[in-house]
Amino acid sequence: MARAAPNIIITGTPGVGKTSHCEMLAERTGLKHISVNQIVKDKECHEGWDDEYQSWIVDEDKLLDAIEDEAKQGGCIIDWHACDLFPKSWIDLVVVLRVGTETLYDRLKARNYPEIKLQENLDSEIMEVLLQEAKESYDEEIVVELRSDTSEEMDENLDRIEAWLKQWKENNATA
Repeated sequence: MARAAPNIIITGTPGVGKTSHCEMLAERTGLKHISVNQIVKDKECHEGWDDEYQSWIVDEDKLLDAIEDEAKQGGCIIDWHACDLFPKSWIDLVVVLRVGTETLYDRLKARNYPEIKLQENLDSEIMEVLLQEAKESYDEEIVVELRSDTSEEMDENLDRIEAWLKQWKENNATA
């Protein structure tokens, strides 16, 4: 079954602006924002709580089962810090948001991240872990890296994704 609207993953290290991008993009386009963090909590797609990292231990199989029907219908913006678990057949665009380490440090510090979690996320951003994960998991032509240090960059990113969405709909219109 062909989807009437694409599925987009917006990914990146915590603190790069994924949720802000997803919420505004959903508002501007009518696509559905799927917050994986919220699904994990609401539908109990986890194996418990990790005290050291102050986060849920995600059960990826339960998570995929929880969003499969919506994803197969299309029109979803998937908001999470990882992307490699989502089947290639579900995804039409992968946006990897990036920020400078000073900006990231300030954002994570403001969230009161434990030091170990803060350092791990800074290291992940410096080493481009999520960008490499996206490039290894999906066809390179659907992976886009965008900067997200300022509100101006966020607006430019949203415009660019909207333009891509318009083109996708034209290319996939049913005759």
